[in-house]
Amino acid sequence: MTAPGPETRTRTADAGGSVADATDETAKPPAADGADRPAEATPPRPAQPEAATAEDTDRPSRWRRMRPDLLVAAIFLAGAFWVTGRGWVNPDGRLLGSRPNDQGFNEWMLAYAAHAVSNLENPFFTTLQNAPDGVNLMTNVGMQLPGLVLSPVTLLFGAPFAYLLFITLNLAGTAYAWYHVLSRNLVSSRVAAFAGGLFCAFAPALVSHSNGHPHITAQWLVPFILWRVIRLARDGRPVRDGLVLGALVTAQFFVSLEILFLTALGCLMMVIGYVIFRPREALRRARPMLGGLAVTGVLVGAAAAYPLWMQFAGPQHRVGHPGNPDVYALTLGSFVRYATESVAGSPTSALRWGPNTTEQASFYGWSVVILAVGAAWWLRREIVVRVLAVVALISAVFSIGTTWTVGTRRTDVPAPFALVSELPVFDSVVVSRFALITTVALGVLFAVAGDRVARVRVGEAGRLVPRLAAVALLAALLPILPTPLEARGRNPVPDFVTAGVWKDHVAPGRTLVPVPVDGMTSLYWSSAALAGFAVPEGYFLAPVSKTDNTGRWGVEPQPTAKLLTAVSRGQRDTAVGPADVEQARADVRHWKADAVALPDRARRHDDLKVVLDALYGPGQRVADVWLWDVRPLTR
Repeated sequence: MTAPGPETRTRTADAGGSVADATDETAKPPAADGADRPAEATPPRPAQPEAATAEDTDRPSRWRRMRPDLLVAAIFLAGAFWVTGRGWVNPDGRLLGSRPNDQGFNEWMLAYAAHAVSNLENPFFTTLQNAPDGVNLMTNVGMQLPGLVLSPVTLLFGAPFAYLLFITLNLAGTAYAWYHVLSRNLVSSRVAAFAGGLFCAFAPALVSHSNGHPHITAQWLVPFILWRVIRLARDGRPVRDGLVLGALVTAQFFVSLEILFLTALGCLMMVIGYVIFRPREALRRARPMLGGLAVTGVLVGAAAAYPLWMQFAGPQHRVGHPGNPDVYALTLGSFVRYATESVAGSPTSALRWGPNTTEQASFYGWSVVILAVGAAWWLRREIVVRVLAVVALISAVFSIGTTWTVGTRRTDVPAPFALVSELPVFDSVVVSRFALITTVALGVLFAVAGDRVARVRVGEAGRLVPRLAAVALLAALLPILPTPLEARGRNPVPDFVTAGVWKDHVAPGRTLVPVPVDGMTSLYWSSAALAGFAVPEGYFLAPVSKTDNTGRWGVEPQPTAKLLTAVSRGQRDTAVGPADVEQARADVRHWKADAVALPDRARRHDDLKVVLDALYGPGQRVADVWLWDVRPLTR
């Protein structure tokens, strides 16, 4: 009796199978030590010396099994550093990618997380940004769990270093997570699993979001969540499986609520596809799945009750996303175009086909689209492939927005997303990000197709099939492989802040006002001080007013902030009157400020100093800033 090969051990899901059956019965890689062979096929082994233990004899085979995984992890890590490498040249002096404001906000989030851990403060709301009204962190990006884990790194090396580490490990971690789940549960070919992981993490979707959205690229829990959802319908152990899924969902909740929502939506699309093709089987599997989801819901509800309240009813919560949703939508043509940061792309290749350089979640190019259609048609009898096709199609259509497009022009013809665009939660989603689901569906499809190709063994001619398929896959993926993200210099934060001199002039929690009063300047200063002082304004999403919860970017600047900004831009002269002085003193009281600081590098520095002297009296030179002590006015 001979050991069964993958083609004899595996029964793929044909017209009579199911998703759960297909994933359960798909062959796993044969063990290097022959452990998966029948006992009678295993040749007798010489007796081991008495001194040798089972652990000693198994160590070489265990190492052989680990080597491919370690190699894959190293390749993915190298790819991640390839994408983010320009930022690593000088983390404190460079901003990575095309969205510096997004990076600045996320650096501040990591700095605040370290501050909150060190001082046991609320991780979901703070008044250290947008003083004194504060920022609802749940209606922004959250990231409480990554912030907590990275706190030691942030405290030791600073927020810019922690941000770069986070954005780099997100790519490598997401790719390896998909490889791990695919190779252990869905496909027997590690090469096919590698291709799937590579696509899921290094297709334009996550690379473009690496321009400033670490909460979007942090998808390393998503493969495990999806697999545990499938197991709910397969194992018949709703309590145990529900608890495991609940733990994963809770963790993802504190990583990125937006990605968790998209993951849940992808699961719903998967269920819809399954119901379409296997309604009776879906009904039979519904009971254990619903029981497990109930257990999951109880666990997640208990763990996330307070942050969910903060999200939907807490101070400074918002409703919806600013602007028309179609502003952030993709176009039909974007799926066959090439992203800016891809081998076949250019600075203008995606222009007008998508909202901006960060939201290029499609842009697969003709080669990938043709490959995906061909693979789906070839494997059309497999229920797994049918479901993946439904998921990819629905999510791609949703990413188009509320109306269809022709070329780069948007028409008045309603698209499917218009049916749900005003529903709660859907009204807050950035529309282009539905294509993140499409990317996952295509990545899994390519892994399944690659696995089926690897099984082809029909004479001498059959040997050519895997080789030709590998060439086709490489030819299709090569144009969309990522290029390194751009990097640019950042304005240095004054030594007054980085050296901690501010501590002698600003009490903990009180406000330091940088001049000009600019949101990003405030964040960079605060990040450098690990959120040790509060700052006015900032960069965040907030309600329009205390009586209108509609979302908007930032807040309306105080009159003195507008005055100083106008002077810095040369839009007004340095003359100020009694009304300006009175307003300036009211504004520092509103900000609960201890000091106002003008850095040496400020634009139109001399004019600003003249105005500030007139508003607050003569300033004093401290380190590399001019400082106005306003504590007599604010306390």
